[in-house]
Amino acid sequence: MSKNISNLSGRIGLKDNLFQKISENSLSKSPKDIKEIAKEYNLGVSTLHGAESFYEFLRPSHREKKAFVCNGSACMCAGTQDKLKETLKSKLGDDKVGEMFCLGHCYENKAFHYDGENYAGNDIEKIDQIIKGEKIDQDKYFSKSFASTSFLMDDKLSTIEKFKNQLGIILNKDKKEIVQSLLDSNLTGRGGAGFPTGMKWDFCSKAPGDKKYVICNADEGDSGAFSDRYLLEDQPLKVIFGMVVCGYVIGSNEGVLYIRGEYPKSIEAINGCINLLKQEGLLGENILGTNFKFDLNICIGQGAYICGEETALIASIEGRRAEVDVRPPFPVTEGLYKKPTVVNNVETLAAASGILLNGAEKFAAIGNKKSAGTKLVCLDSFFNNPGIYEIEMGTPMKKIFEEIGGGYKEPVKAFQIGGPLGGVVPLSEIENLNLDFQEFTAKGFMLGHASVVSIPKDFPMTEYIHHLFEFSAEESCGKCFPGRLGSYRGKEMFDQFKSKTAKIPLKLLNELLVTMQKGCLCALCGAIPTPIMNILKYFGDEMKNDMVKDN
Repeated sequence: MSKNISNLSGRIGLKDNLFQKISENSLSKSPKDIKEIAKEYNLGVSTLHGAESFYEFLRPSHREKKAFVCNGSACMCAGTQDKLKETLKSKLGDDKVGEMFCLGHCYENKAFHYDGENYAGNDIEKIDQIIKGEKIDQDKYFSKSFASTSFLMDDKLSTIEKFKNQLGIILNKDKKEIVQSLLDSNLTGRGGAGFPTGMKWDFCSKAPGDKKYVICNADEGDSGAFSDRYLLEDQPLKVIFGMVVCGYVIGSNEGVLYIRGEYPKSIEAINGCINLLKQEGLLGENILGTNFKFDLNICIGQGAYICGEETALIASIEGRRAEVDVRPPFPVTEGLYKKPTVVNNVETLAAASGILLNGAEKFAAIGNKKSAGTKLVCLDSFFNNPGIYEIEMGTPMKKIFEEIGGGYKEPVKAFQIGGPLGGVVPLSEIENLNLDFQEFTAKGFMLGHASVVSIPKDFPMTEYIHHLFEFSAEESCGKCFPGRLGSYRGKEMFDQFKSKTAKIPLKLLNELLVTMQKGCLCALCGAIPTPIMNILKYFGDEMKNDMVKDN
């Protein structure tokens, strides 16, 4: 069935994709009958209703709200959101304030969304001005590169003219030479999976197909992470350059940036760049007088964390429910509309650009073969120096936290690194870790996006586990039984504990975690046991009076 939907959706194509049609209609003040869209795409009405109901932002209950408070892990640990919610309710009404998961303001907290814009920090003190529609001055994240060679924060693609000059050089290079540069650099995907980028581009370039696609996965939903925000808003040309070069290498003439709806400024920045590049003839037909043509589109996410998984993201663009597909086939051979597709996340594409501008050998000389180059690291508000930093792989985590981050504003006992699916690392283990994907994995953690959420000393770990189960229960795509049922069962265990109707059954909890880890279809529900197991291992004593060993 999903293959038929993909093919039917693909007949209209990316320019007027089905997901965009469903979203625009649902969010319209006067939506038309969905039967009209179903007829246009030759699909059943139930298929479109099924897709529409999947996304939080398209649901009537969401559209009735006026403001949304961030309920991400960083804001939760900071303890700022209850008071913020009460302030907004007093201004807008009790039933007009909802929640959104992570608005990317983890460096200052007190984050909320109102009328299509994000606010945080001291912005709530100007709520009356905001409600009146007045523009206010907002604080920005601090950013700095600590790398000997900056691949992600330099200014080599800071203007359209620089973009044009560098693209002219690239379009005169042999495609195999570009792929070899990426292979020599040892760049691996920065989204968590860690697959060699050059190998992915090479596979897709060799895949048979009359049509191919490039997708930028900009659905950054990990709490603690705002590196995609930085790149999309401060280095947009670097991201787009990576996409255009990828299109040239694999033989694609069309790409799409799937940007989460929670990042309005990122959408605005990328849209502005695309328009400027089109005006200068750097997107579209016969780019720089060559036979190469390439165009870009933006697809705006509608509140589904699972779309950060590449097959769910592809399903979303096609207008399907954003459920994870079984692999193989992999997207490089059968991706968007069942055509060969490269899916890279924002930082991977920006790093590819940096490598092509600065040289593969410089990138490969940093870190090691499996964890090479530089990485963006996000530090939350518990650090004395919160912000985003470009740091060389292999750097001791203790140095990052204590020297670059400046230590902590108040006592912390652990860090969740790599988003909700990343491991929970106790403070005592930080000095035993370097910024290295393999090191983190070997010790039972996950570096992932390198986003850092600090867990304060007095924050109950039972509350944190409940938060993780609640998150996975809400965001699971629902396709596999272990994910759909397991996350809810875990949440129920901790609901009962919070309501003081039962203690936590440790044996049953461990059995549930193993079942989810081994049986889930994707990394969302399949990886959520990792941080919970870390907490049980390192903070078991804290919770021993809250648990029963036998079920």
